[in-house]
Amino acid sequence: MLAASLGLLAFLALAGYALDRAFIDVASEGQRERLRNYVYSYAGDIEFLRGGELYPSESPPDERFQRPGSGLYAEVVLPSGDSWTSRSASGPQLPDAAMLSAREEKFEGPLPMVQSNGTPGEVYRYGLGLVWAPDGRSDNEFAYTIYVMEDAGIIPRQVRVFRAALWVNLGVAGLILLLLQGLIVRWSLWPLRRVEHELVRVQRGQSERMGMQHPRELQPLTESINALIESEREHLVRQRNTMSDLAHSLKTPLAVLRSRLDAGSGDAELREEVETQLQRMNDLVTYQLARAASSGHQLFSAAIEIEPHAEQIVRGLEKIYAAKGAVCEFEIEPSARFHGEPGDLQELLGNLLENAFKWAKSRVLLTVRPGETAPNRRPGLVLVVEDDGPGIPPDRVAAVLQRGVRGDERVQGHGIGLSIVQDLVHSYRGELNVGRSEELGGACFSVRLPPGF
Repeated sequence: MLAASLGLLAFLALAGYALDRAFIDVASEGQRERLRNYVYSYAGDIEFLRGGELYPSESPPDERFQRPGSGLYAEVVLPSGDSWTSRSASGPQLPDAAMLSAREEKFEGPLPMVQSNGTPGEVYRYGLGLVWAPDGRSDNEFAYTIYVMEDAGIIPRQVRVFRAALWVNLGVAGLILLLLQGLIVRWSLWPLRRVEHELVRVQRGQSERMGMQHPRELQPLTESINALIESEREHLVRQRNTMSDLAHSLKTPLAVLRSRLDAGSGDAELREEVETQLQRMNDLVTYQLARAASSGHQLFSAAIEIEPHAEQIVRGLEKIYAAKGAVCEFEIEPSARFHGEPGDLQELLGNLLENAFKWAKSRVLLTVRPGETAPNRRPGLVLVVEDDGPGIPPDRVAAVLQRGVRGDERVQGHGIGLSIVQDLVHSYRGELNVGRSEELGGACFSVRLPPGF
């Protein structure tokens, strides 16, 4: 507001200065044109007698020429050295006037003069050189010059009046514009104040998220804040759920060990049971930590090229499954990018490709292309993994993707790997579909990630 006010005041000051200079220029040019018209008016009315005596007009172009000391004076200079002056020139001492050549025009000033009361003054003077030929005979023609003078103080007085009116009007206009500007700034920034109030409510726990009724200029901001709030809330919920699932999963192995100790089993039998339950607990801890580490993602992550990560994973899988001779083909568009954590991309590709290699006969196909787009958002992603294996029966798809199953129950079949994939896709607000590959005939896992921030 302060910067805008200073800018407005500077603009009004420059505008006032420009108008002031323009008025002075126009007034000066207007005075010159006015004196010129007076000269031409006298030139048309003045007559000469046969003896060459000047006969002035009885009605001058302005009545001020008739009032002594009025500030508007006329003078006609004759070739004999004599001159004629208007009644207004009675009293003041006008500057000396010289003859001008025929058709010569001259505007000059301010020139010094003495007022009727003896005080010094200044005048602007316009002169025109003319020739008079009696009866049209060139042998008797003679030159004369007409001068019209005006008090130089007229323009400064007009400028003072104009400046007083100009700065008063500009001051009133400036006050009105400052008030209007303040109202406009306050009104235009009101949505930001609403955003601030909503953020305070979220911080105090009075609201779960930002409202959606905001101007379109603030929509990306509020949507990003809501996404950040939801992401942090999901991180907290995921951590709590992971710890709860881990504690719940460890109850059974611990209970088995307790029961064996209470039953007084032999050393060999107890040792075997301890090894079994320790391995089971180690698997549970490893799985839960892996799921906790790979389930989340951070907002505003940099774009990651997919092909280098896919090649690294496929090279290792082709070595593991070299006995069956399975190979993986890529159809990856160069513009496709994964916006997230590199570990999430590796978990996603690793689990899907490992599952495909496990069940494939000889071929695996990885297809990646950009997904949906939205204004002011990064594009989505479509990732498809297909194999030529037996596929998944439609009635088993829901079980394969079932959520909320304990960790040790998800080890068999597609359990842990596809569960991690499901959690990853869900954390990126994406969609995982399982069906049959039209090209290879086996399973087809399609991951669609929506446009992000």
